[in-house]
Amino acid sequence: MNNPKIINDPVFGFIKIPRGLLYGIVEHPLFQRLNRINQLGLASVVYPGARHTRFQHSLGAFHLMTEAVRSLQEKGNFIFDSEAEAVEAAILMHDIGHGPFSHVLEDTLIHGISHEDISLLMMEEINKCFNGQLNLAISIFKGDYPKNFLHQLISNQLDMDRLDYLRRDSFYTGVTEGNIGSARIIKMLNVIDDSLVVEHKGIYSLENYLTTRRLMYWQVYLHRTCVAYEKVLVNMLNRAKDLIRKGQEVFASPALNYFLSNEVDAEWFAQHPEALSYYGELDDSDIWSAMKAWKHHDDKILSTLATDMLDRRIFKVEVHEEPIPKERIEALKRNISQNMGIAYEDADYMISQNTISKDMYNVDDDSIAILYKDGTIRDISEASELLNVQLLSKKIRKYYLCYQRFE
Repeated sequence: MNNPKIINDPVFGFIKIPRGLLYGIVEHPLFQRLNRINQLGLASVVYPGARHTRFQHSLGAFHLMTEAVRSLQEKGNFIFDSEAEAVEAAILMHDIGHGPFSHVLEDTLIHGISHEDISLLMMEEINKCFNGQLNLAISIFKGDYPKNFLHQLISNQLDMDRLDYLRRDSFYTGVTEGNIGSARIIKMLNVIDDSLVVEHKGIYSLENYLTTRRLMYWQVYLHRTCVAYEKVLVNMLNRAKDLIRKGQEVFASPALNYFLSNEVDAEWFAQHPEALSYYGELDDSDIWSAMKAWKHHDDKILSTLATDMLDRRIFKVEVHEEPIPKERIEALKRNISQNMGIAYEDADYMISQNTISKDMYNVDDDSIAILYKDGTIRDISEASELLNVQLLSKKIRKYYLCYQRFE
């Protein structure tokens, strides 16, 4: 038997990838593309170490999946070798449909289709290369396979995706509070009635996991400076789109030009086979190289936004507890219009207002079942003595106002 491929990962140490189907997926161009997509989008503007990629995250999630499968098998849960390989293949490819800067551009270059839907389209594409060997992996990914707990390992409150990205993002940002006990949680997993449960001994690790995730969202993923920088990027691409559709010449790689020139949604993907091919060529470098050309564009709005991005001139950001009054927006637009010498309506490109809300635990959707020694099962909201589930369930809503600065 061929020796496995060994990759040295700074978070989990050596990750072994068996030769054959699984290593074939890693070598596929659509998977290798993940090397060119940052896991945390533009978070490096605040955390310079956050330069890790979707490729690294996918390998980490795969590693955790192999650990979870082994742990469940040791507890007497029957998982065929073919099922183990399939669920490992599915987690390897779970993020393959991400676009440039991960989540940032999900509703800018494309509309009405999620990265999960595109991941599925790409899996089908890779499956053709492997003559249908991924049929079982795709079935598990979609939740169609009879063993529901295998799908839960990919997409659930305690899936391997979340367990990896919290550990990994904590490591690369240096936000040490985000370091969760993923190994302990995996060791405590079990299956009852085809559903994942966590043995009661693991409850403290779960409490840490839920509070940590809340902290990471507000401290890293929704950091006010990251949000403001993302808005510069989104507005810049929207301006480029509008200019192209008005017939102006705007430099872009063939792949980027395709998505700037067309209104690409789920129906478009279904009717235009080339769309997936162009999407598979699109990564962070397309956007950065375009910016360097746009910095010198005749259009003042596009050149200003591209310069903002390249020179780290982030939109000024205000975070409010209440909705922002319409008069405040109008006054800002007038000020921007005068300062830049642009039309009042075009000042929309230099401003962004967003409502961001997040709850870390939804009792209806996110319940974590705790298994006691006597066989009884209770939700963590009832089982935990320390966890204030009411507080965790509370939806926090913040109003972000981001706009061009002139000082």
